[in-house]
This record gives sequence, structure tokens and C-alpha cells, in this order.
Amino acid sequence: MLSIEGPGSSVAELPVFDGGDYPASVTAIDDATLLFVSKQDFQSLCLAHPQVSLKVLRVVGSRLRRLVGIIEELSFTTVRHRLAAFLVRLAETSGQRRPDGIEIVLPANNQELASQIGTVRELVSRNLSRFQAEGMLKIEGRNVTVTNFKNLEAELHSSE
Repeated sequence: MLSIEGPGSSVAELPVFDGGDYPASVTAIDDATLLFVSKQDFQSLCLAHPQVSLKVLRVVGSRLRRLVGIIEELSFTTVRHRLAAFLVRLAETSGQRRPDGIEIVLPANNQELASQIGTVRELVSRNLSRFQAEGMLKIEGRNVTVTNFKNLEAELHSSE
């Protein structure tokens, strides 16, 4: 899994400019309404409104930076490190402070989580259990409380 996009996002812009196929596939994980814009119409829009082209370049550039980051992470870090980084990001972006830590909600299942960090479900389960045994997490179904954020964050530096 390369990315999860939300409302208002665009996908598959590249073929509009280089004429090739889109190098990935896209699947909706929830109900979605999609808008298809033909290559000819999109190019006409870009010629009439150059700011659209600049916005697309920013989106494609950002996506390229993110993909390079994914390649580096998959090439040079362990599953433990990638899982810790995922949990830290989730805690920082959508975590809820509770008396016993930061509560986060994991993706629907460990297979989906594994896809997001480039591994297999079994390694996700094993590493979540290890983090729990080491006192960093408390797991109740898909709800996880990060009980020791500092130690979880330290994993990002010890695995480099």
C-alpha cells in the first residue's frame, strides 16, 4: 500500500503528462464518488489555467518524496521500526490523550496495517505483542493505548 487518499484527492495524474500507464492500482476502501477527467480535457484545463499545472506538480512532487521515503524505510529499517513509526504518527495525528496514555485506533485489521508498513500480518501481530509485553502499549481489539510514548518514540532512534 503506497498511500491512503481522502476526499478531494487526485490519483493517476502521471499518464496525463507522460502518456504511459499508471504504475499502481487504486481501490476504494469506503464508498466513493469518483470523477474522471479525460487526458485531452485535463490538458486543455492546464493550458487555460496554468495554476492547475503548478498544483499538479506540487501533488506529484509530494507523492514522489513520500515514495522515496517509503523505499528508504523498506530498504533500511526493520518491521519493528516501521511499526513504531506508524504508531507514533498515529498517536501524534489522531491520538486522544487519556489518563493512562494516548489512545489510538488501528486500521480495520492487521493485514491492512501490514500493507501500510510493507510487511506481513504475522510480523505486525508479533511486534504489537512485543510492544505490549515491554509495557509500551495496552491493546484491546483495534483500540491501543500508548502507555509509554517516550520508549515507543525511542524505537525510532535505536533502530536506525
